[in-house]
Amino acid sequence: MSETLPVVYLARHGETAWSLSGQHTGLTDLPLTERGERNARRLGERLAGMRFAKVFTSPLQRAARTCELAGFGPIAEVDRDLVEWNYGEYEGRRTSEIRAGRPDWQLFRDGCPGGESPHQVAARADRIIARVRAVRGDVLIFSSGHFVRVLAARWLGLDAAAGRYFLLGTASLSALGYEHDAQEPVIRLWDDMRHVEA
Repeated sequence: MSETLPVVYLARHGETAWSLSGQHTGLTDLPLTERGERNARRLGERLAGMRFAKVFTSPLQRAARTCELAGFGPIAEVDRDLVEWNYGEYEGRRTSEIRAGRPDWQLFRDGCPGGESPHQVAARADRIIARVRAVRGDVLIFSSGHFVRVLAARWLGLDAAAGRYFLLGTASLSALGYEHDAQEPVIRLWDDMRHVEA
C-alpha cells in the first residue's frame, strides 16, 4: 500500500446481456454473462498480489459477483452509494431509442425522467470520495460504468457532466490518485483492459 499518496482502484463489473446490447442498466439486477464471469476472474489475476486497506462493492449482483470472482468477496464492504445511475423511464432502453424522441438528450447533462439527475449521482460520488479519502492506504471499488465515470469527474473536481468523456469497458481497471499531494488529484490509469478476453 502507498503510505503517503494512496490510490483508489476502480473495477467496472463484467459483461451482462444488457451491457452487450447497449441497454441502459441501472437498478435492474442482471447477472454476468459467461464471458463476464471469465473476465471477472481475469481481473482478479490482474489484481493478484496487490493489497488494499479497504474494498467496497455495489450491492448489485453484476458488481458483487465481479468482486467475488476477482477474489475480494470475503473482505468487501457493500456500499449502496456505488449502485449504477437510476435511469428511471430510460431503464432498459438504448441511447438511439431515447434520442429518437429526444434528439439532444445527454445522460451526463440531462439525467433521466423518473430517475436520477446528474446532481444526485454526483452527490453519491462525493460521499464515496469522502469515504475513500478517510482510508489510510489503497482502496478497491467495484461498481458500474456511468457511476464510475461520474466518480472520476468528481475526483478531479469537475461537474458530473464531464463523465461523458471517460469511456469504460466491462471488467476494466482504472485508478485515481494524486500527483504531488492530496490537493492535486489525478487519473493514474484509465480503462485498462489488457486482461480482458475479447
